[in-house]
Amino acid sequence: MLTCRVLGPVELEVDGVAVHLGGLLPRRLVTVLAAANGRPVTEDALVDLLWGDEPPANPRSSLFAYVSRLRRALGREALVRTDDGYRLRVDESDADRFAAAVDHGRELLKDGRAAEAVPVFDRALAAWRGEPFAELAGDAVPARARLGELRLVAVEERLAARLTAGDAAGSVGELEEAVRAEPYRERRWELLILAHYRSGRQADALAALRRVRDLLAEDLGLDPGPALQDLERRLLLQDPRLLLAARPARTARPLTTFLGRDAELAALGTLTAAHRLITLVGPGGAGKTRLALEYAADRAWFVRLADAAAPVPAVAAALRLRGSTLDTVTAALADQPGLLLLDNCEHLVEPVAELALHLLAHCPGLRILVTSREPLGVSGERLLPVDPLPPTAAVALLTDRIAAQRLGWQPDAGDSAHLARIAAALDGIPLALELAAARARLLSLGDLSGLLRDRFPALGPVPRGEITPHQTLEAAVAWSVDLLPAADRALLLRLWPYEDGFPLSAAESDLDRLSALVTRSVVAADTGVTPTRYRLLEIIRGYCRAHDPDPAGSRAAHAAWTRDLVARWVPELAGEHSPHAMRVLHRDLANVHAGIEHDLAAAPEAALRTASLLPWFWFRGGHVAVGLRLLDAALAAAPHAPAVDRARALAGGAMVRFIGGDLPGALDWLRQAGEVLPDPGDREQQVVRAQMLYYDSVVHHAIEDFATAERRARDSIAVSRACGERWSVAAAEVCLGFALTGLGRLDEAHAVLDRAIAEAQARGYGWSAALGEMALGWLGLVGVTSRGGGSPLDPEAALAAIRRSLWLFRAADDLGNALTCLHMGALALALAGRVDTAAVLLTAVRGYSVRRGIDPNLVSPALTAAIEATMQDAGWEAAARAAQDLSEQEMIDLLV
Repeated sequence: MLTCRVLGPVELEVDGVAVHLGGLLPRRLVTVLAAANGRPVTEDALVDLLWGDEPPANPRSSLFAYVSRLRRALGREALVRTDDGYRLRVDESDADRFAAAVDHGRELLKDGRAAEAVPVFDRALAAWRGEPFAELAGDAVPARARLGELRLVAVEERLAARLTAGDAAGSVGELEEAVRAEPYRERRWELLILAHYRSGRQADALAALRRVRDLLAEDLGLDPGPALQDLERRLLLQDPRLLLAARPARTARPLTTFLGRDAELAALGTLTAAHRLITLVGPGGAGKTRLALEYAADRAWFVRLADAAAPVPAVAAALRLRGSTLDTVTAALADQPGLLLLDNCEHLVEPVAELALHLLAHCPGLRILVTSREPLGVSGERLLPVDPLPPTAAVALLTDRIAAQRLGWQPDAGDSAHLARIAAALDGIPLALELAAARARLLSLGDLSGLLRDRFPALGPVPRGEITPHQTLEAAVAWSVDLLPAADRALLLRLWPYEDGFPLSAAESDLDRLSALVTRSVVAADTGVTPTRYRLLEIIRGYCRAHDPDPAGSRAAHAAWTRDLVARWVPELAGEHSPHAMRVLHRDLANVHAGIEHDLAAAPEAALRTASLLPWFWFRGGHVAVGLRLLDAALAAAPHAPAVDRARALAGGAMVRFIGGDLPGALDWLRQAGEVLPDPGDREQQVVRAQMLYYDSVVHHAIEDFATAERRARDSIAVSRACGERWSVAAAEVCLGFALTGLGRLDEAHAVLDRAIAEAQARGYGWSAALGEMALGWLGLVGVTSRGGGSPLDPEAALAAIRRSLWLFRAADDLGNALTCLHMGALALALAGRVDTAAVLLTAVRGYSVRRGIDPNLVSPALTAAIEATMQDAGWEAAARAAQDLSEQEMIDLLV
């Protein structure tokens, strides 16, 4: 590593060690080669520069001697012989570093970062130790003049940076020295005049202007150049643009660690590099201001608008201007490249939008960064959403803030669970997390977690030093809500009963008002799903709950909406739209359950009717425990409800009990349903009767009373045809196929099932077709294990039917029957000779089902026991170890 310093007497270093060059001639040789800046120098040129008009007797030999000595000191690779001369390979030069530093300082000054530019120029000028290339006489080295001129420029640019950074009065003395040192450099006089003017000394500014005019006229016979003439004109007019806008002041930022926003910081850097107007949008307390300040640091004019009635006077005050008009602000920023940070603009959206458009049009070097709860909505604006922190980052922030108050505290497992609950209850809103952490000085984490349940969190005032304009969390939310127009606010306050989000229909299908709430960041929209899903942050829900003028009315409206939702989509579970209906009901399951809970007290008969419609959804979705709880409560709360609703609830509840493994309970509820509705009259009652008989067939099949199962299935078919309920015809025919299989009439069962599957597929009854395929699979299992005759299906054909059934049930979001398919598939694998895989799958599906409260062995416990008897004990034990905690997809992979 060869370093060469030429800004003064020449110096060389090799790997940081100084090289002794000797007398004047070897030093002059190095200087000549260094001045060539890596280009080769001929021997003739070297001789001329070394000795001039008095060369030695044999100059080439003398030159070679000096070169050899220098090569020994520097290394042969540093001083290279060319065709007709020599070239010095320098790795680093103080002249190059100086030129690069000057360029960097000028770029900083151009970008409006004058305060950063001053020390850059200081370091660059400090590298000068004397005249460059001092060993060479006169003008022999053109680089000397270039470096000298660059040094004069650096002095002027440093003074310009100091003046632009706001130190006008302090720079006057240096500028006086500068004009005395170089009186004909008009740039220095411009800076001196500006320094006087910006220091409030207009008379001194005009006096300096007369001095330079007289100097140029007397010494050179010239008038001032165009720049000085323009400056004189503007001085006489007192042009406000001569008054420099205040440079970014150091903003008091919180002393806490900045966590969880690395992605947003990177995105903000990318956006500001490419665009001139960027708006950070997000709900109150999400940390928009903190993010903006962390990005802008001390490089932006920070304008706090939270308490401002108009943006222009606030900007003028932040810039420390003498006037507060739009013209004054525009003039101050017109020639000032930089970043203007307008914070908390949501209450001034229109005037801030107008100001931003005006400034961007008239101030070409200006960029604007806005924080607001809604966009400005102007052309060219780029939005960066600032969402609540994700769970991991929210817990990290909460942990960091609590640890700062509890010396030596480290969360244990119990603390970690409480931290996760607190972070979730506060939606990952940084302001709320900060306030909760402050409360942790007085409360245990368990107490704090309990404090946040079911009410708006009363977390106390904001700690000193925080940058939020609001003193409490409630004030931050109120600021957002109070800014809304009355109709929008009324809609928002009615939305709090909705659990885990809602679709457009829940907001009275008023897209315009809902869009306004999303725009103002009080409602979040998930446009990644269809239909779009909307959600209130939990802290906003809590605020709306506490400030709703008619909470009972809002609860009632929410319950009515859930009743309509269930009545609209449950009938679709039977047809071609079954998968979509399952997804709709799953998405709003929390709302549906909350609606029923409300109606249990307020409208028990309505609660029973809604609950009576849902059992098919509950047992298909695996919601056994909650379904039974709500059905029990509804039946108890509405003893005098219409018979059709009680019978539907009891019959459907029997199926929920059945899939949970409670066969006696299922039979009891079916008996009660028959007693409540012994003789159906109208069509609705006949439909319920058909369903009841179908369910009765299913349960009697499970207890292996196949004769009764056959009768109930045929009765269900007859009632279904009589009332025109085609989907239950197909389902009951599948039940008939199951019963015939149990009775050993396999060929008849196969024909019935083929017909049922074909009709279900033709009519778009995907769920009934899936049930038919499952029955075919079971028929194959029975036939293979039966002593009384063969099956129309072999084990592989049975496996294929079970797989088809599995795909259809999964497409219909039917978890309970999908698990039954997996259980049957394990038995089929065993019969096909794949005993180890069968043992793993059987153990896994049983464990998974237990965790979901579902009994997957609903087809025939006796058949299962018979097949298990053929499996090796050793393989079964190994499988139990291999099958721990397999996911649903991993179990499916074993079957396929």
